[in-house]
Amino acid sequence: MTTYTAINLIARPTGPVGSELFEIVQKDMPSVGKGQFLVKQNHMSLDPAMFGWMSADTESYIPPVELGTVMRSSGVGEIVESDHPDFSVGDRVMGMMGWQEYFLSDGTGMNKVTAPLPDEAILSVFALPGLTATQGLYSIGKPQKGETLVVSGAAGSVGSIVGQLAKADGLTVVGVVGSDEKADWIVNELGFDGAINYKTDDLAAKLAELTPQGIDVYFENTGGPIQHHVFARMNAHGRIAVCGMIADYPKAEPDLAPNWIPIIKKRLTIQGFTMPDHFGEVPALLAKLTPYVMKGQIKHRAHVLNGLESAMTGLNLFFTGQNKGKLIVKL
Repeated sequence: MTTYTAINLIARPTGPVGSELFEIVQKDMPSVGKGQFLVKQNHMSLDPAMFGWMSADTESYIPPVELGTVMRSSGVGEIVESDHPDFSVGDRVMGMMGWQEYFLSDGTGMNKVTAPLPDEAILSVFALPGLTATQGLYSIGKPQKGETLVVSGAAGSVGSIVGQLAKADGLTVVGVVGSDEKADWIVNELGFDGAINYKTDDLAAKLAELTPQGIDVYFENTGGPIQHHVFARMNAHGRIAVCGMIADYPKAEPDLAPNWIPIIKKRLTIQGFTMPDHFGEVPALLAKLTPYVMKGQIKHRAHVLNGLESAMTGLNLFFTGQNKGKLIVKL
């Protein structure tokens, strides 16, 4: 019988992610029953959310991946066999398919990809990054023309889209990044008004220079020391969308958060969010995002790793900041 390769999670991470947490297995090719279809996955997304999915935390927004089962992830692929009335052989689909070469589906949570764009562009813009950026920026950030927005992780897949959307809406946009190359990219390629290298810049001085009118919207992707400096410069009635805290994920004890007293004094709105709460709103989010893309206002870049097994160590690029753009595995 024909087999395919999958990768199971077999241990919980306590620090950097390594191959010891996973097991490469061969699975029998499934039979396609009535109302089902088989997808050959071509490109797979790696996302910071995976660190939470691998943890043992049962109080998170989504249950952890069970040990001994296929690692969770989203991807794009092509239907190679179908007995489903709404999905045909040759259709390109996107959804949560996991770290595996093939995926048997009944259609639940799967969406057809109709945009005439490469898989890399779909995963970089119209999948989780673009949806997350659009949901957090507009539902929580509520940006207004003339305001100032700061986004951390600004060269990443979510942060880069947040900044470009805000620029298109007439805001002053400052991005926080981890290298001079990334700073150059977001300013000279994406059109950000300024960039802060959190590894080398004087954070307080640079932030004061780039946000002379204070900060109205903060889109938080990373945590770390920059959050305290941004918090101190928030304007009255400012909005903070808390999307990710990559700086704290590998730590046994997260860093202390800012003092709550300014939240009262400045009447700040601070809200955490995750996309599984909003999957029912995907059509509306895509309708909001698509015009920006069609006008050429959203650029992206992808960091592509080759081969399913590269996912096991590729996740560590989020910790080192060595990934340049959306992290994708090509199967």
